[in-house]
Amino acid sequence: MKDRLIAYAREAGFADVGICRPDALPALAGRLEAFVAAGYHGQMGWMAERMGWRGDPSALWPDARSVIMLAENYAPEHDPLAILGHPDRGAISVYAQGRDYHDVVKKRLKKVARWLVAETACEVKVFVDTAPVMEKPLAQAAGLGWQGKHTNLLSRDLGNWFFLGAIFTTLDLAPDEAEVSHCGSCRACLDICPTEAFPAPYQLDARRCISYLTIEHKGPVDAALRDRMGNRIYGCDDCLAVCPWNKFAVQARDQKLAARDDLQAPALAELVALDDAGFRARFSGSPIKRIGRDRFVRNVLYAIGNSGTASLVQQAAALIDDPDDAVADAARWAVAKLRAIT
Repeated sequence: MKDRLIAYAREAGFADVGICRPDALPALAGRLEAFVAAGYHGQMGWMAERMGWRGDPSALWPDARSVIMLAENYAPEHDPLAILGHPDRGAISVYAQGRDYHDVVKKRLKKVARWLVAETACEVKVFVDTAPVMEKPLAQAAGLGWQGKHTNLLSRDLGNWFFLGAIFTTLDLAPDEAEVSHCGSCRACLDICPTEAFPAPYQLDARRCISYLTIEHKGPVDAALRDRMGNRIYGCDDCLAVCPWNKFAVQARDQKLAARDDLQAPALAELVALDDAGFRARFSGSPIKRIGRDRFVRNVLYAIGNSGTASLVQQAAALIDDPDDAVADAARWAVAKLRAIT
């Protein structure tokens, strides 16, 4: 059954499959508690909630006997760092340039889960980044890869450009051997981080991470970090893009995950003018939509302030009295920066 499951999952489009026990992570609870105690989770209060489930996957569903972890490749065709050389354009993380991966991966997961139920009459629960499930440690326990020094999952076959999905099941399947780190002495991901968000290898302080700041953080961003954000308006791929293991990555197969033309290098001048309706229309079907117009335009204004493009002053100035306080604050900051160079 395990061999047939793996074959079906690959046929369904997944790049890799691994299996572990729900209780395969005895050290996870302590690691999670230390992360939260240090305040590294920032405003992500949900990291501290339901700690019992996050720290012990076997507590999430006591009837589960196996966790099937699946990898969905989204490796880009282009160099994700090239956009950083065009400061009048917005840099959007590769994973958010196509369709919302939650929808794409979950649809494929459900297909595999339905097949498994039909074949074995087992029970299943499907998760894609929307429940208190620590996907990366589970994926390492299932042999899909290891959490690198940047804390993201790495694979010797896929690099680090892949999503994770989980199927918890009452079916008792033979677990795979856990993967170990193959980072060696490499520090590429740590050294490239614009905001020095890694206190140590394998540790991330989300409060300094640009992905967190542009997506999860509400309100104004610390003024000391704004300059370092550059033109990154949604997420940050720097630590992923420099990983040497990406030489083994292959281009994503599912065209739904392919980058939209209008999201690869969008003009800041267009994005800053978006009202709520325009924002919703432009990012329909995109994960970007969930942060809302205000937070997104706040990010765009920080990028405008860092652009050195004096012609954008008027557009930034038009938002100084924006109803959202964070947007208005970002507009004032951007105007002041741009006027200082003219």
